[in-house]
Amino acid sequence: MRDVDTFAARTPTLPPATHTNSYALGGREVLLVEPATPYEDERREWLAWARGLAAQGRTIAAIAVTHHHADHVGGARFFAAELGVPVWAHAEAAPRLGDVPIARRLADGDVVRLDGPEPMEIRVLHTPGHAPDHLCFLDEAQGVLVCGDMVAGVGTILIDPREGDMAVYLAQLERLAALGARVALPAHGEPIDAPEALFRRYVAHRLGRERRVLEALEGAGEGGATLDGLLPVAYGDTAPALWPIARLSLEAHLIKLEREGRARRGEGGWRRASRDDA
Repeated sequence: MRDVDTFAARTPTLPPATHTNSYALGGREVLLVEPATPYEDERREWLAWARGLAAQGRTIAAIAVTHHHADHVGGARFFAAELGVPVWAHAEAAPRLGDVPIARRLADGDVVRLDGPEPMEIRVLHTPGHAPDHLCFLDEAQGVLVCGDMVAGVGTILIDPREGDMAVYLAQLERLAALGARVALPAHGEPIDAPEALFRRYVAHRLGRERRVLEALEGAGEGGATLDGLLPVAYGDTAPALWPIARLSLEAHLIKLEREGRARRGEGGWRRASRDDA
């Protein structure tokens, strides 16, 4: 990949991931994506990496964040101050980033133009579902997609119903699959070759899980079942140690099914919707 550099920093992320990848995009003007780490020792290394770009004749134009989660923005304010550069993010990130000033609010379809021997144009994609402010960054000329937490090279992606939306997430995965990107650069794990296939596997996996959720609802009968009652059935193939995280995904699936008229919740918990509910 031309004019793309990576630095992996230790962050407080969900296991089995332990690090978050930051990316430097551009040959002369550079956009830094993911000011991730809150840890002092890792920040020193991150700054050395960023400042080392100057030795290559490159200038940092801005720091961009894919979304507001702590393992992606833990160094945002610190790095911006140390490097004297602005922070760019989606408008939905601003109220979630506290004291981090947002100099430019990026929107879907924006194009970031970076000067260089071979200028780079990066298209901004607003891809909510995992988080309402989630952004991806696409270098269309090279087919390189910085995809944040839409998929991962290690671990999985949590859809937390408190701020995520399973239906929207699946729709955005389909959108990313249709881009024809050559490589995807995730926040966690190694670069992903043939990303279209991975995006579609993610969709297939989630829809397969949805079928198990529906089977669990069928087994619950008309009386319904609580989340904790459904969990061992819908996620029986998942280690119990991971059930606290799985419980959030289960709720996200149920909310999607409820909106589609395929599940109902009541005093006894969740149940499969019937024709009488119409």
